[in-house]
Amino acid sequence: MKNSRSNDLADRREAANKAKAALLEAHRAIKAAAEPNLKEKQAERLAIAAAREERKAERERLKREEKERIEAEAAARQAEAEALANAEAEAREKAEKDRIARVFEDEAARKAERDRRYANRKARQR
Repeated sequence: MKNSRSNDLADRREAANKAKAALLEAHRAIKAAAEPNLKEKQAERLAIAAAREERKAERERLKREEKERIEAEAAARQAEAEALANAEAEAREKAEKDRIARVFEDEAARKAERDRRYANRKARQR
């Protein structure tokens, strides 16, 4: 048996409009039912976002403090190394000056001994 209903364009269009209206009404009903939960969910999302931002700020602060601590330690090691290098340079310089002073003293003592021998020789010749 054939479907006795006529399926004109106007009927199909009317059926499609009714279906769309029914879907829209169902959507509005679901949205209205979810409205009380929407505010709660939105507040919860805002709280989660704020907590996330707070944790992020804390991590950044800790990273910054760690970086500053590392830089301070590096600066302290650098200063210590420079002080040690300066101390070694001063010690080498002092040792060199002491060695030069000993050489001069030895040279002066040798000249004094030579002059004494020369004076003794001259005294014996007279």
